Amino acid sequence: MKLPFTSEESHGLSEPQEDRTESRQGAAADQNRSEGQMIPGLTELYVPKEAGRWHVLRIADVLLDMGKITDRQHQQLQEKLAERPESDAAALLLKEGLASAEDILLAKTKLYGLEFRHIKPDEVNKDALKKLDVSFIENNKIVPIATEADTLVVATCEPANVFTVEEMKRRSQMDVRLVVCTEAEFDAICELSKGEKLEVCLDDIMQDMTEVKVIQETAEDEGDLEKMAGESPVIRFVNYLISSALHDGASDIHIEPKKRSTKIRYRIDGVLFETMQPPAKMHAAIVSRIKIMSNLDISERRVPQDGKIAAIVGGRAVDLRISTLPTTYGEKVVIRILDSSSIMRGLEQLGMEPDTMAAFHEQIERPHGILLVTGPTGSGKSTTLYAALCQMDGEKMNISTVEDPVEYQLGFCSQVQVSEKAGLDFASALRSLLRQDPDIIMIGEIRDYPTARIAVQAALTGHLVLSTLHTNDAAGSVTRLVDIGVDAYLIAASLNGVLAQRLVRKICPKCKEAYKPPANIVKHLEKTGVDTTQIFTGRGCENCRGSGYSGRIGIYEMLVVDSKLRDMINKDPSVENMRTVFRENGGISLFEDGIRKVKRGLTTIDEVLRVTEASDHLERKPVENTRKAASVEQ
Repeated sequence: MKLPFTSEESHGLSEPQEDRTESRQGAAADQNRSEGQMIPGLTELYVPKEAGRWHVLRIADVLLDMGKITDRQHQQLQEKLAERPESDAAALLLKEGLASAEDILLAKTKLYGLEFRHIKPDEVNKDALKKLDVSFIENNKIVPIATEADTLVVATCEPANVFTVEEMKRRSQMDVRLVVCTEAEFDAICELSKGEKLEVCLDDIMQDMTEVKVIQETAEDEGDLEKMAGESPVIRFVNYLISSALHDGASDIHIEPKKRSTKIRYRIDGVLFETMQPPAKMHAAIVSRIKIMSNLDISERRVPQDGKIAAIVGGRAVDLRISTLPTTYGEKVVIRILDSSSIMRGLEQLGMEPDTMAAFHEQIERPHGILLVTGPTGSGKSTTLYAALCQMDGEKMNISTVEDPVEYQLGFCSQVQVSEKAGLDFASALRSLLRQDPDIIMIGEIRDYPTARIAVQAALTGHLVLSTLHTNDAAGSVTRLVDIGVDAYLIAASLNGVLAQRLVRKICPKCKEAYKPPANIVKHLEKTGVDTTQIFTGRGCENCRGSGYSGRIGIYEMLVVDSKLRDMINKDPSVENMRTVFRENGGISLFEDGIRKVKRGLTTIDEVLRVTEASDHLERKPVENTRKAASVEQ
């Protein structure tokens, strides 16, 4: 039964006491008249009202009091709502032209007892603005604009943002006061937050760091190392590194010692960019600070170490994986940034073409069998698998994963962390997992025969198994499983499909422009059906750090194992035979899918060639020659 109020009104917007009393008395009288008696206390629990009317009437009442609508219009709203009780109040008012969006926003603001305020971007406190990351602001429609004593003032264009306000209190550990602004004003503040770089004077930090007493590289005193790493300038510098990397969308931070300096680079969209070079004498302090944060042994610099840090940066919870490696001039540190907001994406956001998406959806809806996702490290395999798991019903199915390591926490499934030291490898974890009555199993990677054998057994006994494999293309996965030691007839019986993928950089939308490719490349592009007059590239701008690219998108190759392919696996599962059947079945290769992205102006031919060079040699051979010729011309 539909409740007489919407979820929006259930937060502090109760019916006036006298109205509720009258409703209960009227309902009791009706009950007495109809049955001659009344069940004690029943009418105190729930009194039905005409579905959907309360929400519109409250907004209409406020608009009537504000003089925005007339009595006649108020009555018309009631009649229209009675005819269409499922209608949304704001949408109905806007559609009928009875009130503007700002009038409705004012009415909602009054309903919630909030303050409406016109906010100019130059009135926003920049220190308050930096308390939240841009993505959190945009996703939750709430932005900090000022601090008043121990209270954080936040603005929103959605007055019903009650739960987000509670999350703000938890994150900031401050009282929060909510004010309402227009959507245009909110968007202007968002643009301000995007353009507002981290206002940290790096030169000042570097100057402060030079004043820190730096120990010699040969020192072994843990007390000196810890004291050095605890100096304020060192802490500020490391915090700046992490915040700046997250702000720029980096996936990794590389801190490399050189003879006279420390080279620091960010990996953005799969490519490393150098950011700064602190003096070499500061390297030990930086590394020691990172080690302390990740609970590593700061006095041990002769062996590699691995650790992790859980941090909140700009309102975003991120996990940092730390890896140290002894080199000639000191320890090299690589920090992998694991941001759950970047990996928890829907399948429709991954860039699959409609035909590939339909085939992949069909595969993850199968009741049993193996679905593999292949590609080199950093090709987005984990993102695809997580997106696939998010499509499944975690309430009705038992979903379990075995990973090394567990990179992102998923609330709807059970995740097992592999621990080689404790004797818990993929195979032993899978054996135990099969006793837990699973429906769907996700394996981080099939590395060896024991893992592959149990995965095949699980698939053949009625489980859907998702996993990754390191191969150059989809067809090569069958041969890889044979090489691992799995019998061909078991592969034919258990394997449902293979998705090969790569990530290509997208053309920066800020500096995207048409260009004319060289004549020798045009000749070959025309063979692929590309309109060479509609080829785009990125000129390079501040937004993309002069690279011409911003963001990444996937290119895919979907191999579906049908009866023809199963017969070939049983006869001769060589790579050449697998590719031949794949082509005969009309499969779209990685290169061809990349060309489709080029036609749509999403990426460049250079990017497609860069990532498919090793895997798509059938189509790549003529293009390789043109690329060499182009380089000679230039």
